[in-house]
Amino acid sequence: MSTASNASAAVKLHAPALSLRTILALDAITGLAMGLLLVATSGLLSGLLGLPKDFLFMAGASLFPVAALVGFTSRAGGETKPPAPLVWIVILGNLGWVIASILTMEVWFEPSILGFVFVSVQALVVLAFSVLEYRGLRN
Repeated sequence: MSTASNASAAVKLHAPALSLRTILALDAITGLAMGLLLVATSGLLSGLLGLPKDFLFMAGASLFPVAALVGFTSRAGGETKPPAPLVWIVILGNLGWVIASILTMEVWFEPSILGFVFVSVQALVVLAFSVLEYRGLRN
């Protein structure tokens, strides 16, 4: 097999990269879903996670305008990419959420083990979105 054939085969093995618009849309959808989960089940989750009900409810409610902004950003601008300033607002907001998640676990409250896992996993997902959005902005 020639070098050109090997390179062609290697390219076919990689899944196509998601566009920045798609990443932002997925970020908006997961933010909305998390907001709904936290608002609708804050009482139940409070006992399981070891976090105050009002805190969970307000964290969830805060995600609705955030999801709206991220969704708007995914659709804004020209055909190629959303406006960079809006994407940067999303990225920095996501990083702020990650910092707030760390403060939630280490400074403000003492969550249960399940609460620690829950907050950690959602913070990692948000961090992953930040990285993907940054990479999408650079391409």
